[in-house]
Amino acid sequence: MLASPVLAPTWTALLYLVAAVCFILALKGLSSPKHARRGNLIGAFGAFVALVTVFLSSRLQNLPWIFGAMVVGAAIAAPVARRVKMTQMPQLVAMFNGVGGGAAGLVALLELPHAENAWLRVAIVFTLLVGAISFAGSGVTFAKLQELMTTRPVMFAGLPVLMGVVLVVAVGTAALVVATGSVGLAVVVLAVGLVAGVLLVLPVGGADVPIVISLLNAFTGLAVAASGLVLGNVLLVVAGTLVGASGTILTRLMAAAMGRSVSGIMFGAFKGGSTAGSTVASERPVRSSNPEDVAVLLGYAQRVIIVPGYGLAVAQGQHTAAELAQALESRGVDVEFAIHPVAGRMPGHMNVLLAEANVPYESLKEMSEVNGDFKQADVALVVGANDVVNPAAKTTPGSPIYGMPILEAGDARQVVFLKRSMRPGFAGIENELLYEPQTTLLFGDAKESLAKVLSAVKAL
Repeated sequence: MLASPVLAPTWTALLYLVAAVCFILALKGLSSPKHARRGNLIGAFGAFVALVTVFLSSRLQNLPWIFGAMVVGAAIAAPVARRVKMTQMPQLVAMFNGVGGGAAGLVALLELPHAENAWLRVAIVFTLLVGAISFAGSGVTFAKLQELMTTRPVMFAGLPVLMGVVLVVAVGTAALVVATGSVGLAVVVLAVGLVAGVLLVLPVGGADVPIVISLLNAFTGLAVAASGLVLGNVLLVVAGTLVGASGTILTRLMAAAMGRSVSGIMFGAFKGGSTAGSTVASERPVRSSNPEDVAVLLGYAQRVIIVPGYGLAVAQGQHTAAELAQALESRGVDVEFAIHPVAGRMPGHMNVLLAEANVPYESLKEMSEVNGDFKQADVALVVGANDVVNPAAKTTPGSPIYGMPILEAGDARQVVFLKRSMRPGFAGIENELLYEPQTTLLFGDAKESLAKVLSAVKAL
């Protein structure tokens, strides 16, 4: 059964233009935490307009199956998105991104029998291969971040050779599909793409994984853009290109924030250069304190800079951190939050976390504008962060984070670390700042430690 189109081509083009403009405005809004919510709503509205336009402008078959699939998808996605913790947001992004790439690949496979010329088949095999790589690679990144498998780089003898063989097979098979239009060979391309996606991400570990998610997001965008060419849908081309371009830019920015190249992140493990989380705790002595002493240090300071990290997100201590900042400000203390570009597990992780706790945007200082303030700070309070303040990034050639720009927390007169234990950060290396004479450690869950310090500050 075919549903007759309702919209004329002119109205279809105009509505697609409205949706495309919404997507562009959404990206612009998402560039700042202050406007991110509005940007997200604009993007959702654009997607709604695009979806409705497709239904009203196309002769669709199997409408009951289409609506049934939409209901099932919504029933799965909505509860997952609502219940996901902030610390698990990168996993959710990886999952949704992988599904997008996989969907583009399957659509291309179904369109192959209808491809009328070689150029369409080129677009189809490109979508198949890139979509499969994105799907499989995103699955591995999800497993790594969810700790369903090791977060360390997975290497084995002959991996580079195997990757080369897979690449040659993929290109050769894709060329045969373009020449013959064989659906059977297209399935082989899809399977080879899945293997390539797994092999591409396995050697990546530690703090590099979120960057790979961004790269795979760009891959999905390219696959969607190519599927737009296959389907003759301009909006898919525009939306996919936007995602591909923004994902590429974000990947480069994150790599720069780590002080590394994208190629070094993807293939650094082959020469021992990838970050590779560790669980070994140090037994070296450190100076520890109690909440009351930390409260005195903070309460009688003139300037305090709080450095949030993944540990704050895990403990869900953002609201307590915001209350502590307010309590200190009521005593006349100047309080700022220093935000590192890759603190947490995704770009903007700390911004979103603290915005959720109603910390004013003006108090969130990016690394470039806050680093000079540490020398005038009485206390740098590091809450659940480690690698982003680790001086090894400047002093230890060969370190996994060497060359990464860091927050200069060690320049403050006093440094207080809130840590659960002496285990290293995600990069798997010790932080020499923990052993400096001006550094004090307060052990415990970040939220509980902050609550105790807050109570002690209020009691001063």
